[in-house]
Amino acid sequence: MSVRRRLTTATGAVLLTLTVAGCSGLGRTAVGPVTYETAVGEKVVRVLSPPVKGCHRLPAGAVRIENGTLVDLVLYRTPHCRGENTIYLPKDSADSIATGSLPWRSYTTVH
Repeated sequence: MSVRRRLTTATGAVLLTLTVAGCSGLGRTAVGPVTYETAVGEKVVRVLSPPVKGCHRLPAGAVRIENGTLVDLVLYRTPHCRGENTIYLPKDSADSIATGSLPWRSYTTVH
């Protein structure tokens, strides 16, 4: 096997490894803001580019959420991103809870 061919093979292997690592979600963010109005104190909170992995808690609860990110969100009424009565919130959209409804307590990203 020639030196050039081995170098080409090694370069391809490195590029493939980097591509797979880049697609794994490690360190990736949902580019853009998630803005919400808290259920307690009626404050506006803006989270810039949250990670795409994991459950994101809304400690004070949220009565209105705007998704300004490049990915869709799933909103939960529980603090651990589990349970029924979820809402799918597409990118560049917003949702407000109905009067008397429980606030949103967490969200995940759809990626």
